[in-house]
Amino acid sequence: MRRSLANRLALVFFVIVLGAMAIVYLGVVPTLESSLVQDRSRRLQHAAERYTPPIVDAIDSSAPVSQVDAEVRQAADQARARVTLLGVNRGSFGAQPFVKSDSNAGADIGDLQFPAATEAIQTGRVASATESTRDGRVLQAAIPLFFADADSGRRVLGSVVVYTAPLEDVEANVELIRNRIVVAGLLALAAAVLAGLLVAQAHGRRVRRLEDVARRVARGDFSARFPVDRDDELGRLAAALDAMQRQLAELDSSRRRFIATASHELRTPIFSLGGFLELLEDEDLDEVDRARFLAQVREQAARLGKLATDLLDLSRLDAGAVRLRTEPTDLGALAQRVAGEFAPTLATHDSRLELRIPGDPVSAVCDPERVAQILRILIDNVLTHTASGTDAVIAASRRDGRARVAVTDFGGGIPRGDAGRVFEPFYTSDGARGSGLGLAIAHELAEVMGGELRVESSPGRTTFALEIPA
Repeated sequence: MRRSLANRLALVFFVIVLGAMAIVYLGVVPTLESSLVQDRSRRLQHAAERYTPPIVDAIDSSAPVSQVDAEVRQAADQARARVTLLGVNRGSFGAQPFVKSDSNAGADIGDLQFPAATEAIQTGRVASATESTRDGRVLQAAIPLFFADADSGRRVLGSVVVYTAPLEDVEANVELIRNRIVVAGLLALAAAVLAGLLVAQAHGRRVRRLEDVARRVARGDFSARFPVDRDDELGRLAAALDAMQRQLAELDSSRRRFIATASHELRTPIFSLGGFLELLEDEDLDEVDRARFLAQVREQAARLGKLATDLLDLSRLDAGAVRLRTEPTDLGALAQRVAGEFAPTLATHDSRLELRIPGDPVSAVCDPERVAQILRILIDNVLTHTASGTDAVIAASRRDGRARVAVTDFGGGIPRGDAGRVFEPFYTSDGARGSGLGLAIAHELAEVMGGELRVESSPGRTTFALEIPA
């Protein structure tokens, strides 16, 4: 059960609604009962203050007991409450109330303790209290009555009028509200559990669809698509997974192309070496052909070594294993040094490499060996992919906190549709000799240094520009 999303969501909904019910029940019902009792007490006190004066007048005028009883009954009818007139005895045990008149003389009054009257006698003020009887709880409001002592002239407490009203209606109202809260809470609880189950099942079905597609992708079926059916959290997750799946498909395709191309690139020099070695085993081979074949063997071995080195460099870059050794570097002086390394090759290619370096140093904090490696790749790319006699320019500059060094050739340019693929491993736009790894390595090195390698090409002009933070 704990492993089911539907059950867990339903349980969460159940706990939330149950907690809300408990808060409402424990917070509202006691407060409501107290408020109703206080409101009833205020109304009873108001009625007592309003209908007691005739009783006071009857007592002050020394009216007969029958008239006092009549006033008590009339006050009870007007207040719709039981009215009891209590006298006060003062003895060794203190002031003690006793019954002088009661509006309901036929009913037993012996079970009433009149706590409101006791408080009124002690404080000399109007008092309210509740009392439990055999017939239920009652509310009492007591008004003390004073008379003037003829001997001392002081006001002396002589009687207390107590208005008693049952709390049955208040308790009935509270019980009704309590029952309705419980019933409504149970209905809400059932609805919440049902809604939780339905919502969880709907989400569970969507999650299972995503899970099924994920399993297909894990098995290598990159044609599967994650369903993006809504613009919610699961929909955005499906969109992210679908984008990931497309990237995985591209990576898988790139990996397959990489393996196929790498296998082809490695097989060619290996087969060449095998062929030349068979020829060299011929005892009738003259020295001129032997020297030519040995030169070819050395060339293919060098090609194989360079390809292996490039593959290793690209693997390290992909794995993030390249460590930079940064230091302040003059890119102009570095470009001049690298260009000097290609003097023999430029002469063989019948090309001229022009340096456009400003008088002031073009300083940047970078790894000079890695920048030099990029420049060698760019210059070698010019010599490999342009016709003999094509001139080139190396320019260095600095602007807006970035240093720039660019290699421009004036050859035929890169076809428009191929400009975006020149940094892909093993890609060559003209089918010229080479592994196609150099520009990919240069592009990765630029990104490792926090820079960028860009290409701009048009017929008669191609520029590869390296920009790094200065």
